[in-house]
Amino acid sequence: MEAFTEEHRDGVVELLRRTLLTEDVTEADEIVGRLRRPIGAGHGLDGPGPVEPGVVGPAVTGTGGAKPGLVEVEHGRVIGVVLASIGHADPSAGHLDLIAVDPEHQRKGIGSALIATAEDELAALGCTVVRIAGNAPDYVWPGVDVRYTPAVCAVVASGYHHDQTAWNMTVDLTDPTSRALRSTAEAESRLIQVGIDIRTATSEDLTALLPVIDEEWGGAWVREVAAARGCHVALKEGQPVAFAAWGGARSSWFGPMGTLPAAEGLGIGSVLLRRCLHEQASTGITRAQIGWVGPVPFYSGAADAFIERVFFLYRKPLHT
Repeated sequence: MEAFTEEHRDGVVELLRRTLLTEDVTEADEIVGRLRRPIGAGHGLDGPGPVEPGVVGPAVTGTGGAKPGLVEVEHGRVIGVVLASIGHADPSAGHLDLIAVDPEHQRKGIGSALIATAEDELAALGCTVVRIAGNAPDYVWPGVDVRYTPAVCAVVASGYHHDQTAWNMTVDLTDPTSRALRSTAEAESRLIQVGIDIRTATSEDLTALLPVIDEEWGGAWVREVAAARGCHVALKEGQPVAFAAWGGARSSWFGPMGTLPAAEGLGIGSVLLRRCLHEQASTGITRAQIGWVGPVPFYSGAADAFIERVFFLYRKPLHT
């Protein structure tokens, strides 16, 4: 077992390409980059930027604290990995952000050993509990996809308890006549009549928007929007009243999105949603994921989204 370093990055990406589900494989490199880069590094709203893992030795430090990583290597090939982090919202909580073992080497205790060592490192950093739940904004899943049966078995065997269940909704972006991709022009004209202007967020818009997000929804959303590939905003009298972003966690993911209470009920959310989905489709994305969904009926009605991915979230107290 070795500490994850930048030299292991390509090997971990190749491991994920052998291990992940089809819908995750295409973003294997992005997944590693998101989990290893400091907050603020990466895409940004001005377009894709360089991924900056910043890994030196066993951990990378940033706003959220340390990010331990461990790999198992056999004959120069990475066959197992665990990437972890300190909670951004709660520094007493550690997070296991990624667990993967080569299919040919599963059920040999590799995953359990990696998890145990990561727990020791998190405990040494002051953590009293470990969660397997998205450590926003640096996360790529809400928890463990229930179809990753070996991972579920490994974390249960390591003493983790099922804490919550979350789900994603999927939007098909291949049909230009679908509800998800229908034009927003008519709805935007209607909103203009009531003083609501909707547009792609400019840097000046973001300067005004981010403090609003921080006050209304919290800092995790601020960091996701700041790292997003795209963001659209609704303005009233020049001030932001709603927004929607995509690509803050992964390029195929939509969100977060929010509307201030004073602007609710005007249909702004569905317009912002479809503008983001149009933009995602224009980049070649064929299936968008609405991550960690709350209002299922809204997304179903606005974009024909359907529940497809279900995740188990886990936690384990550390006895230090």
